Amino acid sequence: MRIWRVTGPNMCKALREAGIEMTEWRAPSMRSTSHECYFQRIYTQDEARPLSSIFLKIRGNARGDILEVRGKINGPSTDGEGRLDPALMRIFETLVDQARWSDFQDTLVSVRSLRDVEYERFGAYFSFTRQAAGENSFNFMLVLAATSGPQTRTRAYFSSDRWVAAPDPLISGDLVPIFQRAQKREAASGKTSRL
Repeated sequence: MRIWRVTGPNMCKALREAGIEMTEWRAPSMRSTSHECYFQRIYTQDEARPLSSIFLKIRGNARGDILEVRGKINGPSTDGEGRLDPALMRIFETLVDQARWSDFQDTLVSVRSLRDVEYERFGAYFSFTRQAAGENSFNFMLVLAATSGPQTRTRAYFSSDRWVAAPDPLISGDLVPIFQRAQKREAASGKTSRL
């Protein structure tokens, strides 16, 4: 099963270092239990809506666990061969690189060419799809999504929520010397240990 191998704050920082002006990891409101960072930029718009824009949000919790990555690109800029602008492509390259899911590298070819791609393996799901209403608008997401029965059972079985709590107080280091003294007593009395 997949796990996020990067925290939300570190993912946001990596995107900032890649030139994407993400906000800091924080709660969106005082009453919110979730945390997030996001980036939004409108390049051109008419009276009704943006014609060229990008939105990216990474959402998670206060501990820094990532729950989902979602975004939207309207009217993306491209190079002379119709490939996604390298500045925008850095978003996807950074997401895949930071998640450390090397098999997701294959999805970058489709994103770069602005072709729809949906990819699900080992409980993680990535999609980059053209929006039905807008020919030049794309939605994308990267989430953990255990969907099948075996995946859900595996995730539940290995969940840290099922781990046995450590004894309180923790087992003392005195047990080893006690065991050693018992062995010495047995040796002195001529008995052999069955341990």
